[in-house]
Amino acid sequence: MTTTSVDQRLSPQQGSNSVNADASMSDPRPFNQSIGPDQSDPPLVSVRSLTKRYGDFFALADCNLDVRQGSVFGLLGPNGAGKTTLIRSLLGFLKPTTGSATVCGYDPQVNGVMLREQVAYLPGDARLPRHMRGVGVLRFFAEMHPAGNFERSQEIADRLELNQRRHVAFMSTGMRQKLALSVVLSLSTPLLILDEPTANLDPTIRAIVLDLVLEARKAGRTVIFSSHVLSEIEQTCDRVAFLRNGKLALELNMSDLQQRHRVWGSSPQREIQPPTDAEVNAGLCGNSDRVIVITRESEQSHCPVVGEPPLYGYRIDVAGDLAHWLPWLQQLSLRRMRIEPLGLRAVYDSVHFGEALSFGEAE
Repeated sequence: MTTTSVDQRLSPQQGSNSVNADASMSDPRPFNQSIGPDQSDPPLVSVRSLTKRYGDFFALADCNLDVRQGSVFGLLGPNGAGKTTLIRSLLGFLKPTTGSATVCGYDPQVNGVMLREQVAYLPGDARLPRHMRGVGVLRFFAEMHPAGNFERSQEIADRLELNQRRHVAFMSTGMRQKLALSVVLSLSTPLLILDEPTANLDPTIRAIVLDLVLEARKAGRTVIFSSHVLSEIEQTCDRVAFLRNGKLALELNMSDLQQRHRVWGSSPQREIQPPTDAEVNAGLCGNSDRVIVITRESEQSHCPVVGEPPLYGYRIDVAGDLAHWLPWLQQLSLRRMRIEPLGLRAVYDSVHFGEALSFGEAE
């Protein structure tokens, strides 16, 4: 397999363990909303060199990130990548080995109680009083939390189609998840932290939960959203951080991802070269901010038509406005060509398997 690439953008500023992928071509507004977080405001969550070590094992290693107010920030990574460790450190439940964090203006290790008054947190393993009915659980947490709202929690429970009269002990796993969501989403806090919020829910209820997340964002609240469901991240998040082996491997603006495409096709050419400066000047592929990776993935051992040369299979990854690339792609005379968005799956797989990312954005 042969790969050729060219990247003539300004290189993103890289830290010791992360790559900021918000290139100059990215729009500060998320693709799924008309408004976005104000980049001039200080971050609501700021993490600097945060490390959590257990002996020789690093659950979190030198993590740096910012979460802007009014945004939905996604956390992605396989089990054991460090997502839950990061969340619990932000809430003051874990004491980091080194590094620091501020959440809603508070240091989790100094003002943990005051910080948690500003946060609504849904853990991945939410525990609820089994002897109580659903309505009793809603009332209990609404009265316990300073930002609680019993009527609002009941409204959300109704939207999630939850039977509030049933005892928790007799609820299914999905019903208990709905109950926990009704508690957390009803709290009028500036920050929501949701760890796998749609686990054990059917597709219809998942969609309602995502609507509630976007409603919280529209109201100016900030959401940290941890999920294994990539489509949910794509639908709701403004920015995504990928964790791998305790390290922050990549940060990515979702609006930037929408400007990346993968082209598949076959060609009789044994090698396809990136566009030359002359082709750029001729307007065949946009401007000098072009970013491209060309990979020859397969070679036909037989001729598709008698007398014609064999075809080679190619994958071409491009960034930027796709319309700028079409004249150059057309002159390649690709056969059986198809174009698809690069998608979060391709980026996630690259990070997960430790492969070099397209467009030169490797860990």
